Amino acid sequence: MQVQRMRGFASSILLTIACAGSAAAETGLDEPWLRLRAELVDEIEREVRETRYYTGISRLNPRVIRVIGLVPRHEFVPASQQRWAYENRPLPIGHGQTISQPYIVALMTDLLDPQPDHVILEIGTGSGYQAAVLAELVRSVYSIEIVEPLARSAAQRMTRLGYPNVEVKHADGYFGWPEHGPFDGIIVTAAGSRIPPPLIDQLKPGGKMILPVGGRFTAQHLVLVDKQADGTVTTRQILPVRFVPLTRER
Repeated sequence: MQVQRMRGFASSILLTIACAGSAAAETGLDEPWLRLRAELVDEIEREVRETRYYTGISRLNPRVIRVIGLVPRHEFVPASQQRWAYENRPLPIGHGQTISQPYIVALMTDLLDPQPDHVILEIGTGSGYQAAVLAELVRSVYSIEIVEPLARSAAQRMTRLGYPNVEVKHADGYFGWPEHGPFDGIIVTAAGSRIPPPLIDQLKPGGKMILPVGGRFTAQHLVLVDKQADGTVTTRQILPVRFVPLTRER
């Protein structure tokens, strides 16, 4: 019975992807990748249910699930890692960095509550996978990467895959990107010991920020930041995580 349910779900996702008009759907992906993505979506949904006592979320927004099933993760990992691109785990992308676990990408995206008119700031572009997921859901994504080769290759990848609403910059993400703010949402994909004050300043009233907080050798937690209409800030720990450290310019 479980296998039948998985196959039925995969078929519906394959149909959705085939009919989609997004940039990712236009890259001519073949059937094996589509099926692997559909199976990954099914696994992510199971993990969301299993972690609902931590997160308070038993089901992801259907828009988020659809995009996770759409964006070609194998395009965002080195060729040597492509065979594992649709396993639900992080993978190395070089320069001591990783592409995040798909479950974490889906959860962080869902917690950010992205809307079609939103402008989002991402700190830690990496290979660009999280930015591509967001680009399918919002108006604009501004992404900062401190590792120059990763920033350069991510920008080229966005152009090649057809994501004109993503702009990548090589810089220290701690200070954000004030000329494009304030932002409806901010997502940070590397862990620092505290929430950077410049990012709080660049978050719109009513906006959300999602980020891991903790040290390299201490506990890290995914934290959701809500900025109220009057400018006050509240935070909530979501669940324990393990991210690469937030790198700063020296």
